[in-house]
Amino acid sequence: MVKTNKELAFLHELFVATDWGERFAELVDEHVQLPREGRGLYLGSGTGGHAIALQERAGDDLKFLCIDENEEYLELARAKAVAVKDGTEFRTGRVDALDLPDNQFDLVLGDASLIHVKRASKMLREMVRVAAPGALVALSLPTFSSFGEFFSIYWEALHNCDLLDHESEVEQLISTLPSTAIVEGMAEHAGLEEISSWTRIEEFDYESEKRFLNDPLISDFLMPIWLESLSAKARKQVVSEIARLINEERHEAEFALSLKATLMVGKKALNH
Repeated sequence: MVKTNKELAFLHELFVATDWGERFAELVDEHVQLPREGRGLYLGSGTGGHAIALQERAGDDLKFLCIDENEEYLELARAKAVAVKDGTEFRTGRVDALDLPDNQFDLVLGDASLIHVKRASKMLREMVRVAAPGALVALSLPTFSSFGEFFSIYWEALHNCDLLDHESEVEQLISTLPSTAIVEGMAEHAGLEEISSWTRIEEFDYESEKRFLNDPLISDFLMPIWLESLSAKARKQVVSEIARLINEERHEAEFALSLKATLMVGKKALNH
């Protein structure tokens, strides 16, 4: 069933931000040094937990503006900010088409972990555009060879369901995820210098096919991207076959879904 944005916001807060989101947030916390003062921008801030934590760490001299595309996410974020008397500002907007002037922010963070990967390049260009010359820009996203266990089963499920016309779309899902080298190339092309990246292999373990398919991260956030080209009827058929294949192949063991969580950091060129 299709969830409302309000339902998705609560699911994100309870099940996604506390696990998936934290794995990307840890990379940022480990490798991004906050400026002592100025303005920070956080794109894809979700329900705001990580942004509020960064604001508390930064103190009053660095002020964050946080932008997300889901207003219901931001309602939860604002409520949390009020509860801790935090000055973080939350605003609705498209992360790849910002209504902001150039050269404004001393730090720009972007979480592209749950947006369609095809939008990541434009999102990065917007991040660089609004960053001040010399500012740090950091983008986090899944990279190449993430979700390989699922894609293999997905391809087999399509084949078994005689949906052969869609098999090439699995190949596109696999090949569309950029390597770290491609992400760094995107950053250089967008106008960043002193580029570095870090990748951490993460694993999500599920004790059964039901646990996997009923996990909100999978059913409500990742699966709609993976199965977006299928009709509702075909989607139901394929999901049923995916469940059968996972149950058949795991041999009483857990089904593991691997993620390559990547953080790319660079500085906006002074002359860009």
